[in-house]
Amino acid sequence: WVLDAGARVVGSAPVLLGLAAGDDSVPGIGERPLAQIRPEERTTPAGRFQLEPGRNTRGDRILWVDYEAAVSMHRVRPTVAAERRLERLATPTPADNRISFGCINVPAEFYERVVWPTFSRRPGVVYVLPERRAPSSAFPTLFLKPRAGS
Repeated sequence: WVLDAGARVVGSAPVLLGLAAGDDSVPGIGERPLAQIRPEERTTPAGRFQLEPGRNTRGDRILWVDYEAAVSMHRVRPTVAAERRLERLATPTPADNRISFGCINVPAEFYERVVWPTFSRRPGVVYVLPERRAPSSAFPTLFLKPRAGS
């Protein structure tokens, strides 16, 4: 979902996530060539991330999620036919939406119409929910316990 500053839904679309389930990026993964990233290391990290507009090495417009881990949000790129990325986005269930190296792949039309215009000119935040850990581990400030006497 994409929300505006008033927490109103601007739009929603399915996305593709990292091939492997997990809540953390492998240390140093952003410095390795894609060919050296094993399938079990292809995770989308959980947490709250400040989006930052940028460009990838091909010059495509992207939104950095975690620059050090080389995780970004970008248009889906159906470059490897066997991965069936567009078909995965079209299915009614998220069960087959795990295929990326860790980036968040968004349908191209939704990215160009909603995501890029919303976040390319003003600060934005993306929340990625954890899969294995408790939500409080990824978003500790949302789960602060009241002090005694409060």
